[in-house]
Amino acid sequence: MTWTVIIHRDARKTLERLGPTHPATHCREIQALGDNPDDPALDVKGLAGTMSYRLRVGGWRVLFRRERVVRIITIEKIKPRGDAYK
Repeated sequence: MTWTVIIHRDARKTLERLGPTHPATHCREIQALGDNPDDPALDVKGLAGTMSYRLRVGGWRVLFRRERVVRIITIEKIKPRGDAYK
């Protein structure tokens, strides 16, 4: 059973601004996240001290929250690794 993926406006804008090869990779990873966020093939880790998670896609980080009961993943930010945790 898949999850509903909601992408915030800022994350969507970042995704649109990426070069021509990055959006395809990011979209593929986000699709896989929506299919099964617990897939061990995805590089997902919980962030210490928060209820958020991160998905590593190359040098970029997709920061998201997930609500298990209603099966919703909310993508909050897509940032380069150096800026993602500030």
